Amino acid sequence: MSARRLRVLIQRLPPESATWTALRNATSPAELAAQADSGDPAKGQWSQQEQLLALVADRLARVEWVLWCVNIDKKSKRPNPPEPIPRPGAKPRKAKATLTEGSATRLFQLIQGGAE
Repeated sequence: MSARRLRVLIQRLPPESATWTALRNATSPAELAAQADSGDPAKGQWSQQEQLLALVADRLARVEWVLWCVNIDKKSKRPNPPEPIPRPGAKPRKAKATLTEGSATRLFQLIQGGAE
């Protein structure tokens, strides 16, 4: 068997096969980050079934979070929203910018018609 034939056979295996699982487990965190930065889900190593299962798990976690928020009176005691399950081949979500004291003051001045 030629090396090319072996490569083609391995590439055609389903994503949940033992070979692909071993290759995924051997992938370093740096390589995973590089794959996520490219952001091409078609090159991800999860099957469609795994993608759908992760989506269902994310939605269920969101419903549970909403239920907690609705039943807790004080906003300060509410939990943070759940993080979605990271998917291979998808870029991670960007962190939301936080409003600092200085930028809040500047924004307030601009809203009030203050000088730039």
